[in-house]
Amino acid sequence: MQFTPKLTNIETSIFSVMSALANKHNAINLSQGFPNFKSDQKLIDGVTKAMNSGYNQYAPMAGNLELRQAISKKFEILYNSSYHPDTEITVTAGATQAIFTIISSFIKPEDEVIIFNPAYDCYQPSIEANGGKTISIALEAPNYRINWDSVKDAITSKTKMILINTPHNPTGTVMNEIDMLKLQEITEGTDIIVLSDEVYEHIIFDGEQHQSVCRFKNLKERSFITASFGKTFHNTGWKIGYCCAPESLMEAFRNVHQFNVFSVHHPAQKALADYLQDANHYLELPHFYQDKRDTFLSLIKNSRFKFTPSKGTYFQVLDYSEITSKNDVEFAKELTIKNGIASIPLSVFYDNKIDHKVLRFCFAKTNDTLQQAADILNKI
Repeated sequence: MQFTPKLTNIETSIFSVMSALANKHNAINLSQGFPNFKSDQKLIDGVTKAMNSGYNQYAPMAGNLELRQAISKKFEILYNSSYHPDTEITVTAGATQAIFTIISSFIKPEDEVIIFNPAYDCYQPSIEANGGKTISIALEAPNYRINWDSVKDAITSKTKMILINTPHNPTGTVMNEIDMLKLQEITEGTDIIVLSDEVYEHIIFDGEQHQSVCRFKNLKERSFITASFGKTFHNTGWKIGYCCAPESLMEAFRNVHQFNVFSVHHPAQKALADYLQDANHYLELPHFYQDKRDTFLSLIKNSRFKFTPSKGTYFQVLDYSEITSKNDVEFAKELTIKNGIASIPLSVFYDNKIDHKVLRFCFAKTNDTLQQAADILNKI
């Protein structure tokens, strides 16, 4: 057999590499982004209740209607914005599936998509699997802000999409109102679609407000929002997310969605619909995770690592440049094997492997785990 695969030269995910190393060497795993504490028992019991109540067959292709209504209400509460449950919201098998389906719905061979590095590792492969061309713009340490003049210069007649992520994984930075207004200005009068990855929308700190694209009228009209219940409610293994967009864009999305997923786990959708009736379940999350961030940073304040407190997500970037000149992949592996703590090197998220001598650590862990991790980091 002779064949030509769509994706070549794809390396094993750094998340898999570092987690495997952590398991092999019994290291504390602060690499992969998932909590090591339980989801709310009320939500878990809600899934069992839904199963016993008969929610065991296919959900509607767009998702359980009660859940879509609850999502619509959430947007009204948080952003004074609205998406129609029938035509503008679709429940997906996690945000990654939503991102892949959005790209598949619109990107054709030779179309260009602008992304910002360091970028989450599903973006570029999703673009290239559909024949598109990735145009990467690097974010510079330590602030990791977008240079909007560079974005203007990168736009061509082939630019079909701009993909943003705020709060940003892996750096923990957030886009502000000025950023959104710049993006709105740059795309005005074009046919460019904006894909806004907002999976950490509820994990934002220091009194800041998440600047969702739906807050900006002209931007909302050309944008998809992707979100994740797994990130929000500490159950990443459930793989349930959703996306929102104006009806015309969502219609094109569903044309593809129905043939690669159709629908997702119905009992969990019903449980989430009931759980969302209490808005405090997501309104309290910024305080919950800021306490985690502050605890972690307080515990390592006397270490040799340098840091700027994360503005959002449950990740903290630590600068190790005063400790060693080793590249970040080498140092991350050394920390895992010799010191017993696993992290993620940021250079792997750049096209050209830019190494700023920083590592990403996940602080969505119990306080006991954070204390153990800090004890290790303080000795380095």
